[in-house]
Formats: sequence, structure tokens, C-alpha cells
Amino acid sequence: MKSYIAALLVTLSLVACASSNKNDTSKSPSQDAAKQTQADAGSAQVAAAEQAQLLQQLKKDSVYFDYREAAVKSEFGEAIKKQAEFMRAHKGDTVTLEGNCDERGSAKYNLALGSRRADAVSRQLQLLGVPKEQIRLISYGKDKPRSACHDESCWKDNRRVDFNHSLNQ
Repeated sequence: MKSYIAALLVTLSLVACASSNKNDTSKSPSQDAAKQTQADAGSAQVAAAEQAQLLQQLKKDSVYFDYREAAVKSEFGEAIKKQAEFMRAHKGDTVTLEGNCDERGSAKYNLALGSRRADAVSRQLQLLGVPKEQIRLISYGKDKPRSACHDESCWKDNRRVDFNHSLNQ
């Protein structure tokens, strides 16, 4: 009986070894799904990094204005176009247009002028296909200067509209 059991165990061992195919390159569905999930996660990280880099570039864009003016100069058309392309591609996101002025003039006057400047950029974005619902306006007047000196070289840096993006993730 012992020899019968021993023979049976040897046979089963050989059958088990013979049935494992070392050349089988097929993977189980769960392995494929796990690898796809890892690839998707990696792609998402790359996309997020690219989007963050693009946002940093877009944040550097500002539209500058002449003294006491709210008309958008043609030289800023490309920057506004780039902003519009991003907003059209990211329909759930919003952009806040932040109107700013130099220190000359009253607080009330500068708040109104900053608002007109932000509105002028908003109209340009809308003409380029950005829905009004994606655009927010705020005026800081002379309260958020970029440059602090008291001459034209600084004042021109302060007469601007900045783009502040809020992502809907």
C-alpha cells in the first residue's frame, strides 16, 4: 500500500510539473488590468504635470495698458488667444481677470478703471469663444502693485490685467 501511495504521489508530481508551461506568455486579466491601471496613473501624472507647467506659463501672461486707458493693445492679442485656447479646452475651469492700476488717481477712480480693464480683456476672451460663465472679474485698483517705485518705469508695470486660473479637478 505504501508503494502504491508513493507511486501515486510521484505520478501526481510529474503531472503537476508537466502541466506548468514555462513558455506561456499569456497574462491573467487581473494582471493586464493592473498594468493598465498603472499606465493610466502614469499618464495622468504626466498630464497633470504638463497642465501645471502650462498654467505657470499662462499665469505669467499679463495685459498692460496705457495711462488712464482700458483699451486692449494689439500686441497682447497672442497672449489673450493662448488664454482663450486653454479655457476652451478646460470648460469646467474659470479664470479671474484681475484689473490693476498705478498709484495715480483716487481709490474710487482706480477701482473703476481696473474694472474697465478686466472687462475689456473679458470681451476679447468671449470673442475668441470663451463662455462668459468661465470668466470672473475683479478690480484691485492701485492696491496690488507689481512694482513699488514712484515713476513711469514702475507705473507701467502696475497698469495691467492678470489671469488667475481656478481648475475644476
